Amino acid sequence: MAPAISATNSVVHERSSTDDLGQRTRRRRTLAWVCGLSAVLLATLVTAVCIGAVALPPSTVAQVVAHHVLGLPSEAAWSPSDDAIVWQVRLPRVLLGAAVGAALAVCGVALQAMVRNLLADPYLLGITSGASTGAAGAILFGVGAGFGENALSVSAFLGALAASVVVFVVARAGGRLTSLRLLLAGVAVGYALYAATGFLIVASDSAEGSRSVLFWLLGSLGLARWGVPLASVLVLVGVTVLALTLWSRHLDALAVGDETAHTLGISPTGFRVRLLCLVSLCVGAVVAASGGIGFVGLVIPHLARRIVGAAHRRVVVVAALLGAIFLVWADVVARVALYPRELPIGIITALVGAPFLLVLVRRFHATRS
Repeated sequence: MAPAISATNSVVHERSSTDDLGQRTRRRRTLAWVCGLSAVLLATLVTAVCIGAVALPPSTVAQVVAHHVLGLPSEAAWSPSDDAIVWQVRLPRVLLGAAVGAALAVCGVALQAMVRNLLADPYLLGITSGASTGAAGAILFGVGAGFGENALSVSAFLGALAASVVVFVVARAGGRLTSLRLLLAGVAVGYALYAATGFLIVASDSAEGSRSVLFWLLGSLGLARWGVPLASVLVLVGVTVLALTLWSRHLDALAVGDETAHTLGISPTGFRVRLLCLVSLCVGAVVAASGGIGFVGLVIPHLARRIVGAAHRRVVVVAALLGAIFLVWADVVARVALYPRELPIGIITALVGAPFLLVLVRRFHATRS
C-alpha cells in the first residue's frame, strides 16, 4: 500500500509542477505580447500623426507635443501651420481612434462572453443603431440643439442609452435575463432603430444633411477635438478596460455557461445587468464620437484569443491594444487613400472584417462537420 500511495503522490506532484510551468509560460508569453503591442501602439500613434496631406517628421511632432504638454521648448522652432496640424487636428484624431478601437474590441470580448456567441459584436445589442438614430435626429432635425456644439455627440449617446434600456426591458420581460433573450431583443431593437434612421433620412428635405448622416453611419474620426467629449471617451474607455480585467473570472464563468457561474457563486443575471450597463455606456460614448464602425468588435477578440488563449484576464488587455492599433491605421488609410476626399472608416474596417468573417464561418462549419 505504501508504495502505491507514494507513486500516486509523485504523479500528483508531477502534474502540479507541469501545470505551474504551463502557467508561468503563458504569463511570460502574455507579458511579451503586451510589451510588444504597447511599443507598436506608441510607434503607431507617432507615425499616424506624421502621415497626412502634409508629411511631418517625428522630431517636429515630438517638439509640438512637448511644447503643449510640458512647455518645452519655450520658443517654437516650427511654423504655426505645423503646430495647428499636429495639436489641433491630428493628435486628437489619433487618440480618439486608439480609444474607439480599444473600446469596440473589449466590448466585443464582453458581449461574446455574455451571449456565448463568437459572432457577437457591439452592433448585436442595438446600441450602435440607437446612437445612429439619435445622431440622425440631431443632424437632420436639430434635436438636442440646446447642447450647442456637442448636440450631435449628446444626441447619439442618449440614443444609444435609450436603445440599451429598451433591449434590457424587452429581454427581462416575462423571465430572467438569459443569453438567448438578450440576443433576440438586441437584434429586434437594432432592426427597428435602423428602420427609424432610414425614415428620418427619407423624411428630411436636406440633401446635404442626408449625406452627412450616411457618412457618419459608416464612421469617421473627423469630429475629434480637444475638450470634454474626447476626455470623456478616454476616461470611460480606461474604466471599461479596467473593469473587464477585474471581472475576468466572471467572464470566464459566463462564457462556459450559467451552471458553471452558479457553481462558482456568480449570479449570471446580476452580472449580465452590470455588464450590459457598462458596455452600453462605453459603446454609446464611442459611437457618439465616431459614428458606427463595424467589425472591430468582431475581428479583434478572435485575434486576441489566438494569441494568448481564452482566459479573459489576458484577452481583454491584448484585445484593447490590438483594437487601438488596428483602428488608428484604418483611419490613416481612410484619410490618405483618396485624398483630398476622405473615406468613411467603416469601409476600411469592413474590407478587413468581411473576409475574416467568411473564414470564421467556414472554420465553424468545418468544426461542426
